[in-house]
Amino acid sequence: MSLQKNIILGLSELSRTAFNTKSIALLLNEKMDASLTKKLNYYAHKGLLLNPRKGIYAKRNYNPEELAGLVFVPSYISLEYVLQKAGVVFQYDSAITSVSYLSREIEMCGQTFRYSQIKGEILYNLEGIEQRDNINIATPERALLDMMYLHSECYFDNINAVNKKRVMQLLPVYQSQRMNERIKELFK
Repeated sequence: MSLQKNIILGLSELSRTAFNTKSIALLLNEKMDASLTKKLNYYAHKGLLLNPRKGIYAKRNYNPEELAGLVFVPSYISLEYVLQKAGVVFQYDSAITSVSYLSREIEMCGQTFRYSQIKGEILYNLEGIEQRDNINIATPERALLDMMYLHSECYFDNINAVNKKRVMQLLPVYQSQRMNERIKELFK
């Protein structure tokens, strides 16, 4: 069987739907070189794989949340996207919002991905971040704290949708007296 057929067959057997070149090489035990990139680009050109951004490939039925985690590494889904799904904020925004080491807004495959820069000590602290189905995503409590840390003027429609005890447990991640005061004000 040729390497190209091994690549497509190998990717189709995986539950993941989005990959970067390095992860494909690791997952399929292939050498990461120009030959692999050339073959991946060939399959993207033939429509068997999507290539939404340089070095990133996805199955045709990809999960946009998986794709969000590959654009900037490290990053995790948080902020409005998580708070919306948890019912903490009601205003709809179709963008997938993440925190990362830089701030950017990118459009890929008709989807908006918004990244907000956060301090490295916070970004690398995994408290309140779940990994499920190849996606790093904040719990609603962590997303609420990220939002308050990054946006001084934010409003929450339904604060009862978060576990207040868990918010207090996560608060030390931010090492901020201002955050402590804002949380006490929010929960009184």
